[in-house]
Amino acid sequence: MKTLSIVLPAKNEAENLRTLLPKLRLAFLHAEILVIDDGSTDDTPEVCKANRVDTFRHPFSMGNGASIKTGARKASGDIIVFMDADGQHDPADIPLLLEKIQQGYYLVVGARSPSSHASLARRFANAIYNRFASLMTGYRIQDLTSGFRAVRARCFRKFIYLLPNGFSYPTTSTMAFFRAGFPVAYVPIHAGKRKGKSKISLLRDGARFFLIILKIGALFSPMRLFLPISGFLFSSGIGLYAYNYYTQARFTNMSLFLLMSALFTLLIGLLSEQISSLHYRGIEEIGED
Repeated sequence: MKTLSIVLPAKNEAENLRTLLPKLRLAFLHAEILVIDDGSTDDTPEVCKANRVDTFRHPFSMGNGASIKTGARKASGDIIVFMDADGQHDPADIPLLLEKIQQGYYLVVGARSPSSHASLARRFANAIYNRFASLMTGYRIQDLTSGFRAVRARCFRKFIYLLPNGFSYPTTSTMAFFRAGFPVAYVPIHAGKRKGKSKISLLRDGARFFLIILKIGALFSPMRLFLPISGFLFSSGIGLYAYNYYTQARFTNMSLFLLMSALFTLLIGLLSEQISSLHYRGIEEIGED
């Protein structure tokens, strides 16, 4: 029988945890509930102690991703559910995620409805991220940044070293699971409105998410990134050569530069593809938990 751990990264979430932890304790009597206190300065430790849940405290704020990694290392369950401590995620949705895990999926993500996002700008940004990541992985990604997810613990720990310490761990882990060939499923959920101020800035973290998608694309699907760039440079070089030959009957240095750039970009993509495969050595040993 598989055991369950529920991991909640928390920083100054005492008010929300007072409501959330009793619900989790009542609904999942036999689950391990683990709160990772990311250097909170409020009553988060006292609230966790009062609700008799396991805690691990960072000596200073290390980031949401760092809390997730700590939780994954400390969790004892075969299945880990990650959820935010800010009250957005409903514990009643956890069985929906676990049902998919039992069906054979390795990662199950709670995909938020468009109305769950606080503003039109956030909806638009998430739609762009989802579309771009889908192109990078070759799979339809419904919610790239959702932090509400269930994973098979052994598989998730395989990619811990790749996860950033900031807020983009869902991006990295989702794309890593797809690239490894692990089955991924989505379950529709409606995320509630958080209490208190969000720690994510749309402008600052939005640009960061976009750069991370590019980096993950280069790391996990290099040819999906480099091949179109190479094709564009090659087409531009041929087009410029044809134009100059027709108008001036000569071959210019710019045409040569574009064609050489296309070749070098293609070779970089091929080399990156070989290097990326090294991240999956021994992945077949994980298998079924």
